[in-house]
Amino acid sequence: MKTLLRLVVLCLAAPAVLVLAQDKPAQEKPAVSQENPLSTWNKYAYARVKGVLLKSAEKMPEENYNFKPVPEIRTFGQLMAHMADSQLRTCSAVNGEMKQGTAASKTSKADLVAALKDSFAECDRAWDSLTDANMLQTVKFRNGERTRLGILTYNTTHENEEYGYGAVYLRLKGIVPPSSEGR
Repeated sequence: MKTLLRLVVLCLAAPAVLVLAQDKPAQEKPAVSQENPLSTWNKYAYARVKGVLLKSAEKMPEENYNFKPVPEIRTFGQLMAHMADSQLRTCSAVNGEMKQGTAASKTSKADLVAALKDSFAECDRAWDSLTDANMLQTVKFRNGERTRLGILTYNTTHENEEYGYGAVYLRLKGIVPPSSEGR
């Protein structure tokens, strides 16, 4: 059982380690809390993707929110809506609720950026409540029980994946993605 627990914690820590391996100035990285070292670093990974996603949504001009590189995939606006609704559902589960977003019904940049910010506010609440002491507590999520840290790590991983898609949309419109600015 101890081996399994160590393996689970190691797997959950991997996204934070990958983010930390990127070359970033020291002042952007949080001080490691002695009481909560693992949750502190995972929260840093979340904060990083939160920052680049919001900047992406704000950088893309309104007229390009209907852009999609090929017919088979989402528009940039639909991608932003998907991220907002998905993370609202995910983070609200950690907060003891199961909220459903309405971003998928929105089309304007202002409405979609607002929905994305609202979903990040829900995730901020979830991350602010996470400690190393409670990170392995389980909560209802989808069709079963998952750990609080597992759910939040899943969300961060999903948002990183979606950011990667969005970065391509930005590049195709001649816009430098936020994670590549200043390089």
